[in-house]
Amino acid sequence: MTSALITAMLILFAIAVPIAIALGLASIIGLVGFTTLPLIVVPQQIFIALDKFPLAAIPFFILAGNLMEVGGLSRRLVEFARAFVGQVQGGLAITCVLTCMLFSAISGSSVATTFAVGAVLIPAMRNYGYPVGFAAALMAVSAELGVIFPPSIPMILYGVATQTSIPALFLAGVLPGFLIAGSLMITVFIWCRIKGWGTLDGEERLPRLTAMRRAIWSLLMPLLILGGIYGGVTTPTEASVIAVVYALVVGLFLHREMTLKDVYLVLRKSVITSAVIMFIIGAASLMGYLLNRQGVPDAAALWLTTTFDGPIALMMAINVMLFVVGMFIETGASIIVLAPILQDAAMRVGIEPVHFGTVMVVNLALGMITPPLGVNLFAAAQIAGCSVTHMLRPLMIFLGVIVVCLMVITFVPQLSLFLPSLMTR
Repeated sequence: MTSALITAMLILFAIAVPIAIALGLASIIGLVGFTTLPLIVVPQQIFIALDKFPLAAIPFFILAGNLMEVGGLSRRLVEFARAFVGQVQGGLAITCVLTCMLFSAISGSSVATTFAVGAVLIPAMRNYGYPVGFAAALMAVSAELGVIFPPSIPMILYGVATQTSIPALFLAGVLPGFLIAGSLMITVFIWCRIKGWGTLDGEERLPRLTAMRRAIWSLLMPLLILGGIYGGVTTPTEASVIAVVYALVVGLFLHREMTLKDVYLVLRKSVITSAVIMFIIGAASLMGYLLNRQGVPDAAALWLTTTFDGPIALMMAINVMLFVVGMFIETGASIIVLAPILQDAAMRVGIEPVHFGTVMVVNLALGMITPPLGVNLFAAAQIAGCSVTHMLRPLMIFLGVIVVCLMVITFVPQLSLFLPSLMTR
């Protein structure tokens, strides 16, 4: 049955069937053709997969990110970041990376980060003389930080799929996130010095105190969310609801840049995005259920650990596999189906689940900035009004930087485990 499932799924992908439908149809084919289970198992397993309290955080974080975009919070984060680094040559490009770090501490989504920050910074970089392909590629790559820094939607999915502590996974992403962000900033700074870009980036930026005062409500939001989680006051799901209420109050009553009509449009957009993600999770969980009945996780884990000798060889093989998978399959579906299988193999050679979860999320995030799936690429290209092919040359440089960072994250486990270890002291 396993080969039939995978073959059916790949054929459906090849004929451009949407991911969630392809996963669901392939699972139904396997269910009907190779088991005696009744079709009632399909809605039962989808319901079981979605009936988990932590998953409620996903639509709320998506809604909070969209409210920030419309309510002026994201624009003020851009102004704040630019006030502090804009005077450096290439400061506007560095602002892109820094703002994505700040925004990702609220949205948890790389696509939301691309649209919210890119709508402000891609036109600004273009106006200051940066090539449009460079600006769009940098935006797409920087937005990847949205799934590495907490609160991260893929981290939530990994925690639910493998029964790993979500707060620990959130903390595990902090230092790897800083590593990637810092590496991108250094790369951008050197690149701009070589090319002569960004010499006028310091013009028209706000004084630092003014920018800080204007961004105060935006800056308090991640402190409120993460402080509540790690202070033991709220769960990640409860924190996501607080983020929505906070963004709504700030946008409507403090910044006064959002109307009730805007709220309706944001709700509609967030519901559609959330429904797509939940559909994918449910369909992927159904496939995971069938694979588990066939004993695939145990067999795959045994094959991986006997084929690749030791943790280094195993992690290299898993990284290559995840990179290829991420290019073709949506991150959420990949995590739901593969995380239980691969974590079992990793634990057999002594790799910590929290560390492995960080490696898996960072690796699959590369799929968001690599064709043919590359959702961040298409989002950035849409904002910039250019084709993805215009972004490929700078994209290859940025990808190389992140791959080097991924190797460091993979083989220096303390980078991921140091902050979570403080929770147990």
